[in-house]
Amino acid sequence: MYKPLPESVTIKQSGINGLGLFADQDINQATNLGVTHIKLDEQIIRTPLGGFINHSNTPNCAKVELHANGHEPFTKKWNLVTLKDIKKGEEITLRYTFYNI
Repeated sequence: MYKPLPESVTIKQSGINGLGLFADQDINQATNLGVTHIKLDEQIIRTPLGGFINHSNTPNCAKVELHANGHEPFTKKWNLVTLKDIKKGEEITLRYTFYNI
């Protein structure tokens, strides 16, 4: 069954901007949290996971680009992977590269 967010993540009020993603439990370094964006034709589309990530110049996660194998309707997708251990209650952040801040 489809879940828009992994069980280890929740959405809460952010001190950075509006709503943000927060660890609902401790998350280990190098954990793949799921797909944040997909590319259809020339358009990049955010998934629910990608829609609530706030920018940081010192992020605790990174986008990892994956190429489709030809069976998916998209040409690329990006997964969110933790760069360090994240403690329960800590905001999950990313350095924006698709959008100007």
